[in-house]
Amino acid sequence: MEHLSASTRLPAAVVTPRYDRGALKPGILHIGFGAFHRAHQAVYTDSALTECFGDWGIIGVSLRSLDAIRDLRAQDHLFSVASRGAAGAEVRIIGSVVGGLSAIEDHQVLLARLADPAIRIVSITVTEKAYGIDPVTGGLDRHHPAIAADLLCPDMPTGVIGLIVEGLARRHSAGLPPFTVLCCDNLPTNGRVVRRLVIEMAAARDATLAGWISEHGAFPSSMVDRIVPAATAQTRERTAALLGADDKLALDTEPFMQWVVEDHFAAGRPAWEAAGALFVKDVEPYEKMKLRLLNGAHSMIAYLGQLAGLDYVRDVMAVPHCQSKVRQYMEAAARTLDPVPGIDLEAYQEQLMQRFANPTIAHRTRQIAMDGSQKLPQRIFAAAVDDLAAGRDGAVFAYATALWISYVLQTPDVEDPRRHELNVAAAEAIDTGAPSAFFAVPGLFPPALVEDRAWRNRLNRELKGMESVYPGV
Repeated sequence: MEHLSASTRLPAAVVTPRYDRGALKPGILHIGFGAFHRAHQAVYTDSALTECFGDWGIIGVSLRSLDAIRDLRAQDHLFSVASRGAAGAEVRIIGSVVGGLSAIEDHQVLLARLADPAIRIVSITVTEKAYGIDPVTGGLDRHHPAIAADLLCPDMPTGVIGLIVEGLARRHSAGLPPFTVLCCDNLPTNGRVVRRLVIEMAAARDATLAGWISEHGAFPSSMVDRIVPAATAQTRERTAALLGADDKLALDTEPFMQWVVEDHFAAGRPAWEAAGALFVKDVEPYEKMKLRLLNGAHSMIAYLGQLAGLDYVRDVMAVPHCQSKVRQYMEAAARTLDPVPGIDLEAYQEQLMQRFANPTIAHRTRQIAMDGSQKLPQRIFAAAVDDLAAGRDGAVFAYATALWISYVLQTPDVEDPRRHELNVAAAEAIDTGAPSAFFAVPGLFPPALVEDRAWRNRLNRELKGMESVYPGV
């Protein structure tokens, strides 16, 4: 079977780009060329280019993988996204990506691109742990490997914050305007978070540079939403049957997608609103809704699944007891939210239940369960704090937290950047029969939870109750 390329003759049912790719020039550099970006921002940009063509092609950057970029180049920068639901599958070829770089093989080219005035937006989808955020201060974690290395050798950066600072430094030296930094990761007020990190790293090398970024830089916050499982061999096989060609970058995803963006850009942007993106003055209500309802519920589902031996989100949602727990969690999380403009929260929850149960999406609970120390503070712990502050008991959040601790207790090799600290806490918890050691991990739990004896007692009771449900805890 031939490989996907610009010359591939595709079936009529496959949706293909409806603009001149040969005329498309780069305007966006995206750091983190993974599955989510390809099925979300690249799709939005593809649709925007159809409605309002302009120089907004994407150069995808992989920080660690060589294979993804090599596959992208071999396929003329094309790849497919299959939206799968009850009505069947729609396969679409995405043409908005016009180049690919590996930070390993193409480091100097990457730095040159960051300094290129044609690049007006640098967008990011990495992982929470990649930013190097100090869990106690919220600023730079100077012990984070990439942060420490990039502070030592700022002109040869390897981490995402270091790359952005070096790119901005080169522009400042050349008298060029800055690019917009658009974070698309699951961090609360992600634009403000990244702005703080960038300015702090810039100040460590040059106060004038930091002042210039502070005055002229743009760091809009955004909320992104689409369930995109990691691709498998089965993904490629299913897509090949529909394309009649082999796509090494093929993805399966759900039909739903959402993007809410703060409309603050330094040098223009694509017409993403023509593709359905919502531009607002304040992203925070949407962001909090998504973090607490979708991401918080997703984490809880992941730990339920891992403890019960269920591989996929859809498997967990097929168990009535689990489905009931997820619904209870979302109802409690919704009570911690302010009104969200244009959103019916009850309908949103019902939509989430249906999305999680989608039988055509194979989203592994193990994938979602990783890096809990980076995810739970904003997804579950913050909601617990607000629930307690409102005079409620935070019971659902104690249950969700107990699931995570149970998972850590049963998983010595837990995949988490704070693995060592969690292993120490787990060993002490097993010895004492209480989870107190987890509350001593610096910056993990907010002070309001650490100091609330009643909530901690409730969490302890939930943990003890799980011993009979999940043997080994």
